[in-house]
Amino acid sequence: MAEDGLGSSDNLHGGRSLMRRDLLAVAGATALSPIAARATRSATPGISPLAATRQVEANGLSIGYVELGPPEGKPVLLIHGWPYDINSFAEVAPLLAASGHRVIVMHVRGFGTTRFLSADTSRNAQQAMLATDVIALMDALRIKKATLGGFDWGARSACIVAALWPERCTGLVSVSGYLIGNQKAGQTPLPPKAELSWWYQFYFATERGRAGYAANRRAFNEQIWRLASPLWQFDAATYDRSAASFDNPDHVEIVIHNYRWRLGLADSASELQALENRLAGSPVITVPTITMEGDANGAPHPEPSAYRAKFTGVYEHRLIRGGIGHNLPQEAPRDFAEALQTIALRG
Repeated sequence: MAEDGLGSSDNLHGGRSLMRRDLLAVAGATALSPIAARATRSATPGISPLAATRQVEANGLSIGYVELGPPEGKPVLLIHGWPYDINSFAEVAPLLAASGHRVIVMHVRGFGTTRFLSADTSRNAQQAMLATDVIALMDALRIKKATLGGFDWGARSACIVAALWPERCTGLVSVSGYLIGNQKAGQTPLPPKAELSWWYQFYFATERGRAGYAANRRAFNEQIWRLASPLWQFDAATYDRSAASFDNPDHVEIVIHNYRWRLGLADSASELQALENRLAGSPVITVPTITMEGDANGAPHPEPSAYRAKFTGVYEHRLIRGGIGHNLPQEAPRDFAEALQTIALRG
């Protein structure tokens, strides 16, 4: 993908130069060296440092999460997308913890060890529901305010929290920018090339797609990994660590509902309609933000110029080069961690 006028070398809204000054001012008091230095962009083979999960009840769920770093550190909450899991942050989280942050990495509903508390609860995965899971987790862990970082579904949830509850968000790092949507926009036809990139969304809209995903979710998701990150040479062990999260008993229902809801083919929760109405207005995000994009992202994503106006606070966009795809935190962990550190230091 060609770099546009919002590339990584630009100073947007005073963002890069201002944030770099903040980093230099506090560098003596913060362990920045593990993050600031560039390193090989690849996942480390072996046992994930995020293997030991905890559970907490929130929003009708038993949410699985991992916590690293000192409990008194500035909180950073990391949110994965589909079809990924907490291991996308397997290198990011320890880097931030080593710098003194309290790092929380959550299993999104339908993934990993997160479970519904009642069999009668609707397996709803609309955007407002996923965002309220984040707020509920913060409440359960008594976190008043946190720096949020995410990609794919996780970036959307992080953007929603930053937009609707800025008092709970110190700052934001969002891969692929502003991802808040609405059902009406999701029903508007796109040009043929763009429609083709959403092939799996239309597959999931059919009962054949539901059955096919249920029967082949591991192979299906590995194919998505390769399409979304065409230059990422991940090994079988790396994929298998994350693929275990797709064995969650609610995984298929959550994924299907998420994509069908976007097309208006699945019901919304009535109690969330007021939030969805606000999101349909594309609210601006006022908290300090860094948006990021990989130069080889094979998944559907907007151009940075399309969302620049949605961020009205201190803002910067970073294009990460070197064949980085959709799973940016796992493919370029030090770049992602450094962006979070930059934002967190402003809080």
